[in-house]
Amino acid sequence: MILFSVLLALSGRGFAQHSLIDMRSDSQNAIEQLVSEAIDAGKMPGAVICVGHQEKVVYLKAFGNRQVGDDPQVMTIDTVFDMASLSKPVATATCLMKLIEDGQLQLASKVVDVVPEFSPHGKDQITIQDLLVHQSGLIPDNPLSDYFDGPDLAWKRVCDLRLIASVGKEFKYSDVNFIVLAKVIEKVSGQNVHEFSHEHIFAPLGMNETGYNPAEDLKQRSAPTEKRDEQWIRGIVHDPRAFELEGVAGHAGLFSTAKDLAVYAQMMLGNGEFKRGKESIRVLSSQTVKTMTSDYRVSSGIRGLGWDKQSPFSSNRGDRLSKSAFGHGGFTGTVLWIDPELDLFFIFLSNRVHPNGKGNVNPLAGQILNIVADSGMHSK
Repeated sequence: MILFSVLLALSGRGFAQHSLIDMRSDSQNAIEQLVSEAIDAGKMPGAVICVGHQEKVVYLKAFGNRQVGDDPQVMTIDTVFDMASLSKPVATATCLMKLIEDGQLQLASKVVDVVPEFSPHGKDQITIQDLLVHQSGLIPDNPLSDYFDGPDLAWKRVCDLRLIASVGKEFKYSDVNFIVLAKVIEKVSGQNVHEFSHEHIFAPLGMNETGYNPAEDLKQRSAPTEKRDEQWIRGIVHDPRAFELEGVAGHAGLFSTAKDLAVYAQMMLGNGEFKRGKESIRVLSSQTVKTMTSDYRVSSGIRGLGWDKQSPFSSNRGDRLSKSAFGHGGFTGTVLWIDPELDLFFIFLSNRVHPNGKGNVNPLAGQILNIVADSGMHSK
């Protein structure tokens, strides 16, 4: 496996365009041309792309800038990104699967069995699985104003929501689903999603640059998004509901780097186990990973538990991955896809909402992923 410490040292000395290649040169050139054209077209100010194959990173490169304007800053491979909805599978769903593995929950558990106050207006039949595959019948997003009076009242307003579809019948991608799941984690474990994910997932894996509400040193190399109160949002969650929930939420709020996400992806490809040299770290059982990433047919496609597989949200997937692939995207411009059959992972991190919220990267990520899947990588 490539030594990330070497990569980070290179990045710190200004080697923003440093890359390690184990792909055909024509594939590399095609990727770099697409990214360059996208930056020139204003689809994002910059990006970090990381590809892994057969237990090692084969491509890691930074492009463009992480900040534009009067004080431009070059993108580096250790840039910290707001994961946005990648928080859903990487943090929240992984925590739920850990609780299920440990026997503290079941996929068929009713939410009201854990959080009784959630029951009004027919929500007493919603299960953990309904939330994970977005077939709960809940609204995609309740009004932002519901969150302005603090987390406690925000939760009460979630509990007062009415269904907009029958439970278990219709796929409606919903942030509310994962806000509810975060509350379930808190009620069952006594820890919020930040605390639980750190203790049981990220810290054991050595993902020291992953978490909610980043420390000041991580904020300094975070990619800014848009402005809030005339100041760039940097190292503070972009999502307005997660912001009102004090930065810790089930649907958004996680920050990470390409290096750390690569560790998570290798753990998932390793069926819950990550190998670092002679050391082996297991955070999930192989059966838990299989359950999490299996096909769950919904009304408009196929989902995993917390993951996308093949649905209307899969434009960042491309069309070259196997049916076993699972992944997700985030509003800020983040993409992660993992393909066990190809033994491949693909990370695309950008702050496409910087500076004005008008960037667009999902089709680009899908195009690049097609090149990666066809690239003829090999082990050395």
